Amino acid sequence: MLKKIPHTYVIVFFIIVFAGIMTWLIPGGEYERQVVEVNGVNRTIIVDNSFHYVDSAPQTWQIFSALFDGFVDKADIIVFILMIGGAFWIMNDSKAIDAGILSFLRFTQKLERYKLIKRLGVNNIILTLIMLMFSIFGATFGMSEETIAFIIIIVPLAISMGYDSITGAAIVFVAAGLGFAGAILNPFTIGIAQGLSDLPLFSGFEYRLFCWLIINIVGIVYILRYARKIKRNPEKSLVREEDKYWRDRGTADAESIKYHTPVSAWITYGIILSVLTVCSFIFPTTEMKIGNSASVLPVMPVLAGLFAITGFFSLRKTVHFFILNILMFTILFLIVGVMGYGWYVMEIATLFFGMGLAAGIAMNYNPDKIVKLFLEGVKDILSAAFIVGLAGGIIIVLQEGKIIDTILHSLSSAMEGFGKVTSVGIMYVIQNFINVIIPSGSAKAALTMPIMAPFSDVIGVSRQATVMAFQFGDGFTNMITPTSGVLIGVLGVARIPYDKWVKWIGPLMAVAIIIGFLLLIPTVTMDLNGF
Repeated sequence: MLKKIPHTYVIVFFIIVFAGIMTWLIPGGEYERQVVEVNGVNRTIIVDNSFHYVDSAPQTWQIFSALFDGFVDKADIIVFILMIGGAFWIMNDSKAIDAGILSFLRFTQKLERYKLIKRLGVNNIILTLIMLMFSIFGATFGMSEETIAFIIIIVPLAISMGYDSITGAAIVFVAAGLGFAGAILNPFTIGIAQGLSDLPLFSGFEYRLFCWLIINIVGIVYILRYARKIKRNPEKSLVREEDKYWRDRGTADAESIKYHTPVSAWITYGIILSVLTVCSFIFPTTEMKIGNSASVLPVMPVLAGLFAITGFFSLRKTVHFFILNILMFTILFLIVGVMGYGWYVMEIATLFFGMGLAAGIAMNYNPDKIVKLFLEGVKDILSAAFIVGLAGGIIIVLQEGKIIDTILHSLSSAMEGFGKVTSVGIMYVIQNFINVIIPSGSAKAALTMPIMAPFSDVIGVSRQATVMAFQFGDGFTNMITPTSGVLIGVLGVARIPYDKWVKWIGPLMAVAIIIGFLLLIPTVTMDLNGF
């Protein structure tokens, strides 16, 4: 008889307890910190050679108060998840997504008529294109928290295509993670790390692009192989039982959807178009930033014009396609907001909240029904939000126990007296380890690069190689560490148990980490541009 795996909540709580035990065994220590300006933004960094031991702060009852503090610390992501859950529940009730998935599946069936596409596999092409899109998002503007919103869309699509929730989560979250690790132009990791290392912003682009390609080829092949196995035999899915939730919400009744366009949908169209028209006058141009480059474009007027056209034609078919059109423009405005206006979870959550309201009004729902549906969505996704706060308690215990800096100091000291390849490898291992206790890429860059960059000069390793070690170390383990609020949020929304996710992604992580080390070797043995 198989031993029952503990619930994800139990696993995370035991990690909190373990972190508390570590505060009794590891002495307290601190670095002095100072604020510097990096690429126009103030960052708190560690002062070199400033580490000193302080009185230990062993955690006892605080492991329970850490749950409260974890919720406070992760409040933005928790509210983000709840608002998105409520908004999508309104949209789901409209059956618009069901209608969209059904139309999409019919379209893919028609593509089977073309021999080349049939030979390559329509589904393989679709999955690959989706993964490449999210990987580019991760590599250019550091898509991370935003992936949670897409899980609610892509997981049902993957289920309808004959896959499972792991496949759906992988083609969004893992793909963005692979791009995040490749980090061609990510301003939140590479931008900060290079700025703190006194390197030209986004230098070494050519080799980073090569690394991004290699990492993505490996990741995409791994995901496609798993997806093909599940397509052939659904019973082999690790989450077959958990996916019953998604199958029960499937498109079985999509055929019986009553296609119509109420007057309220045209009114919604007019309101949205009016708002977009006003915004076009207020923001006639937008500076879209990708890495270190920027282009001033008439984004808002163009999107307003496109919405006027697509909204009109979608309404002539059915309100369901109009709601899907709203969803599409919500995603487009998300991209514009992040790249053009520096949006984060608050703005994105507000955007999706507006999308949910627009969907409800278009369906001619009264205010009471919209509120009821929103609360049902919040209730449905509450467990996902709750686990994010629980995981946040791990970091709180480590911080309050004053052992994070001690761990950081001990690891950095371990690099002395080794050759270039070994040294950059140790830096890589250290960054992977630190990522478990400091999941934020920008925070980890600000804390570790002031130590690593000067140290790399002493041991004869280029600062660019040190940035690459940080880049890979920051990227891969984000997809498996339980201290990552984004990972825990994604798994909660997709309803994938953490232990089953680890079982699936473990082999990919092992391969990715090894490839990361192999890609670091040329940075200290070859004459690469920018290194």
